[in-house]
Amino acid sequence: MAEREGECGTGHGTGTRPGSAHAPIILGKNPEGAAPVPAGQQAPELSREEKLQLRKEKKQQKKKKRNEKGPSAEPAELGAPPEPGQPRAAVQPTPPPASADGPGDGEKPTGGKSKAELRAERRAKQEAERAQKQARKAELSQAATTAKPRQSPTEPQSMVKRLPEHVQVDDPAAQRKLAKKLERQQVPLRQDYGTKVNLFSHLHQYSRKKPLTQQMSIPSTVIHPAVVRLGLQYSQGIINGSNARCIALLEVFKQLIRDYSTPPNEELSRDLVAKLKPHISFLNQCRPLSASMGNAIKFLKKEISCLPDTLREEEAKEKLQDMIDKYLREKIVLAAEAISRSAFEKINDHDVILVYGCSSLVNRTLCDAHAKKGRAFRVIVVDSRPRLEGRETLRRLVRKGIHCTYVMINAISYVLPEVSKVLLGAHALLANGSVMSRVGTSQIALVSKAYNVPVLVCCETYKFCERVQTDSFVSNELDDPDDLIVLRKGQAQLGGWAENKSLRLLNLVYDVTPPDLVDLVITDLGMIPCTSVPVVLRVKNVDQ
Repeated sequence: MAEREGECGTGHGTGTRPGSAHAPIILGKNPEGAAPVPAGQQAPELSREEKLQLRKEKKQQKKKKRNEKGPSAEPAELGAPPEPGQPRAAVQPTPPPASADGPGDGEKPTGGKSKAELRAERRAKQEAERAQKQARKAELSQAATTAKPRQSPTEPQSMVKRLPEHVQVDDPAAQRKLAKKLERQQVPLRQDYGTKVNLFSHLHQYSRKKPLTQQMSIPSTVIHPAVVRLGLQYSQGIINGSNARCIALLEVFKQLIRDYSTPPNEELSRDLVAKLKPHISFLNQCRPLSASMGNAIKFLKKEISCLPDTLREEEAKEKLQDMIDKYLREKIVLAAEAISRSAFEKINDHDVILVYGCSSLVNRTLCDAHAKKGRAFRVIVVDSRPRLEGRETLRRLVRKGIHCTYVMINAISYVLPEVSKVLLGAHALLANGSVMSRVGTSQIALVSKAYNVPVLVCCETYKFCERVQTDSFVSNELDDPDDLIVLRKGQAQLGGWAENKSLRLLNLVYDVTPPDLVDLVITDLGMIPCTSVPVVLRVKNVDQ
């Protein structure tokens, strides 16, 4: 019983059982600054307040160690704070136990730095490297965003990928790129002629004084002779008009396909498209391609790429020629017949119809209405310099027995009061509803709107273009400026204009008519307003 009481007396957390192997040294406050109690002796019992204070000190020291950052200082000495009214008592620190692995955290190795300092240096170095990586990633992502802005899934992607080559003449980088491309294709680069108006310096300007064969060397091994002949006719203005140029292009491509033979270890669907590229580049150097020609080239490339591999070469070539004939028949011939029938409904007896320039579609419509339907009407042919294409229209209509009047474009305000309707052709219909046609068309449409005369445009759907254009400056074509020089009594008033630095001549080919100046568009699909052009383009893309 006494033994149990002795055990209980020593069991308040300050002593050990009798007979235990080790008796630890008790750290704490010694009254009156007494020395620590050696091992093996009975330790004096601490008061309850002293125990609580000791536990509190230990908790604060642990918390302080967790909150320390960077190089840590030497461990703080354990000791109880002095009670009020008493001086602070000195506390004997416990020496750290020796470790077999080396010096402790508080000890300094032979290098002069503690382990805590080394860990802090490593941590700082890692943080710096991580910050550099994050900064580098941020710079790369910002550069990628600036170069190509990302679009959300709901945002429609832009249809415009790049500017055409023929509208970047004033860009040296674009011209160097074009020269390298033509050099790879072994196609010569045609040089511009004369000084240009600054507003149109981004467009090509060529001269017809010298034949194309004298301006550049044409490689006969790369360019087919039929393509060379067609390019010369384009450059000299022998073949004019969107329909005539497109028909001539497809006929030459038929001959090119007939003379083509697939090289060994090559596929026709791939090699033929590659063979067409230098020919297209050469024709583009002779004269910029029209919208109708561009659509025909897209159609041909698509048909070539869709050829099955199981077809033999002769069968594939015959199929391509049949597809070209079908395109010509459906998109041009049959489309012209459908437009002629629809336009006939708008032509009445005793009408006075105003036409401008020379449009093969408008001429056919008028001739069919007069010869096949027996309509009696009168035509006013408006013409303009320097091409004077209206004279050809006048010859064709008079040959069919149609009563005609011929005036220049500066006299339209005098003849419009007697005009019942205006019938115009088109080079292309743009996606925003604008009409691209011979220069002067927008002026006629504007004056006709002022006189409340309806303006009707005849255009096949294969001329519909996905390009959007609101002016005549960005994308256009410059003709030979020497055509503006008029000889009077054997003398040219503008002779030697190229040597005069203060004089520049501008000979535009096309202009753009806004859709609000056009009342109706007669197509092979029917009569539609200009605002329905995007719908037709969407339907055509779905069908293809």
